[in-house]
Amino acid sequence: MSTTAYVIDASVLLAAILGELTAEQTELWLAGSCVSTVNLSESIAKLVDYGYAAEVITDIIQAMKLDVRPFDPEQAEWAGLVRASTREFGLSLGDRACLALANELQRPAATADKAWAKLDIGIRIELIR
Repeated sequence: MSTTAYVIDASVLLAAILGELTAEQTELWLAGSCVSTVNLSESIAKLVDYGYAAEVITDIIQAMKLDVRPFDPEQAEWAGLVRASTREFGLSLGDRACLALANELQRPAATADKAWAKLDIGIRIELIR
């Protein structure tokens, strides 16, 4: 199976962690892909909301061997500036952080959020379902 290196949104990471994806789908979306520190934080917060213990979350994240990229000043500026063109689709800061990283790396962004399919901001969007 050929894989593409994506920038994954928190929804993709959570789908993989929560077993909503098959092993093959997880490999497809995560192999060679990266995630922003903002989206990693979102994912961890959601796991806390679901009642996962801190040690379990740490073990899960470490076992995944994720390529985690820092949210830098250039991405912060881009994410802020794109707010006007994404507001009608309800994108959060985390969503825009994912897209900012995808824009910087010139990679497609992967998400479970169907609203992203309507975006026209020069980034290829791939829906995981």
